[in-house]
Amino acid sequence: MVNPTKPWLKNYPEGVPHDVDTSGYNSLLDMFQEAFDRYPNRNACEYLDKFLTYRELDQHSKHFAAYLQALGLEPGSRIAIMLPNVLQFQIAMIGILRAGYVVVNVNPLYTARELEYQLKDSSASALVILENFAHVYQHIAADVPLKKTIVTSLGEMIGLKGAVVNFVVRNVKKLVPAWDLPGHITFNGALGEGSRHHWNKPNTTLTDIAFLQYTGGTTGLSKGAILLHKNILTNVIQTELWLEPGLKRKKVDQLVFLCALPMYHIFALTACSVLGMRKGGLLVLVPNPRDFDGFIKLLKNHPNINIFPGVNTLFNALLHKPEFATVKFPNILATIGGGMAMQKVVADQWQEMTGAPIAEGYGLSETSPVACVNSPLIESFTGYIGLPVSGTEVIILGEDGIEVPFGSPGEICIRGPQVMAGYWNKPEETKNVMTPDGFFKSGDIGIMNSDGYTKIVDRKKDMVLVSGFNVYPNEVEEVLSLIPGVLECAVIGVPDADSGEAVKAFIVRQDQSLTEEAILAFCKENLTNYKRPKQIVFRADLPKTNVGKILRRELRDL
Repeated sequence: MVNPTKPWLKNYPEGVPHDVDTSGYNSLLDMFQEAFDRYPNRNACEYLDKFLTYRELDQHSKHFAAYLQALGLEPGSRIAIMLPNVLQFQIAMIGILRAGYVVVNVNPLYTARELEYQLKDSSASALVILENFAHVYQHIAADVPLKKTIVTSLGEMIGLKGAVVNFVVRNVKKLVPAWDLPGHITFNGALGEGSRHHWNKPNTTLTDIAFLQYTGGTTGLSKGAILLHKNILTNVIQTELWLEPGLKRKKVDQLVFLCALPMYHIFALTACSVLGMRKGGLLVLVPNPRDFDGFIKLLKNHPNINIFPGVNTLFNALLHKPEFATVKFPNILATIGGGMAMQKVVADQWQEMTGAPIAEGYGLSETSPVACVNSPLIESFTGYIGLPVSGTEVIILGEDGIEVPFGSPGEICIRGPQVMAGYWNKPEETKNVMTPDGFFKSGDIGIMNSDGYTKIVDRKKDMVLVSGFNVYPNEVEEVLSLIPGVLECAVIGVPDADSGEAVKAFIVRQDQSLTEEAILAFCKENLTNYKRPKQIVFRADLPKTNVGKILRRELRDL
């Protein structure tokens, strides 16, 4: 009999188990080793027409691990990766874990201020960074000294073609600002040095930390979600179990994953980078999906793509490119929408053009990320975020902390083996987002129906979601308040055709000569692109409560 408190179980696709089994694995290292042993001659990654086999990935990541161990770092040391989707990301990510260390994923577009905060908060010992962004770290290197900086380039791992790529990037497109980091080593240099050292396999367990995945959580400044080996490993298997019915529709010798989303983001990290390894798949790496001409050309050359994870804004942008109409997806098995709310109009257009419905899922960095997802067997977009994945419970709680009836809105709360161990060095923040019985409070408002399907209604907090990335008004307001001439400020999200939402700032000037241009220039220096206000409104005052708290809600209602 189905437990009445878990109505979703009766609607599980045939063959999907109610629980998830991770027995046989002591850590993610075992999962990686299994792939290396099973598929040594298969291609693991493709980047700019260069292939890396599982055997080569095994060897390179082992050498990178040996190099890091030779630096004499403490077990569990944090190593930051600031890379787009290049071969070096996969090698470094696996190498860091194989060294017994913790991966700290960093958005490559971060400003010096944002990078400094994350490196200091995580107490990172080393940084792997693309040369295009090396100048950003250079600005703060004196304040955030690291044991080692490993600098790489877009072409470093792809031989002769790489030399051409680097020449164009550096000298024609001028995409590498001047930088100087004394004592740095190149990525190939690190691999070469590591090959001369012995790799000591660490005694890693499921309860060891694998990733510090930075997120705004549900409020405030960026926090490091502590994701254990158990969390990611479980979530990869949960995702695999849910994909399996869709994968059985067509026999494929090797699954091909399109990695257009950045793998430093938790969605692509789990659904592409690690799940791809688990399945012995080929990861087709897209370093810059915003180069739509190049991206569409890549899609045309890869009719073998089976798994396409994306976000609403990416699907929408492709649909608005005339050239995309000529792209065909004859082998697509699953198109997964996540990272932000899917719009029905976009999902319907996508299915009409590609023949593939978008199966929307839901999760957060704190849930590794997948908590709910639609079956890939759906015939059309559902408007729901699907059912809780195997071994996962979702409840909808009212303001009083009591579960609400089906069909009533409340906060989506999640319990399962993929839920984080807490926020790094922030016990109070952790306590605030967990219920006494172990449910993570998502901060999102949703409605669950009697079949266990959940629909997102709104966000509890004032978070703004720009192209799938969380923007927290507190952080933007803090930066705006540093501008000379700003008396008061408030930030909200407004609908935006390109990015889903955009940041809008309301400013009360102390100095009337302060201009919109000066504010935008300051934000460019201190905030990465998606966090910057796209609209600025000057006001004589801001609406407040009787104790002086600014009412963002009233600004939104305007």
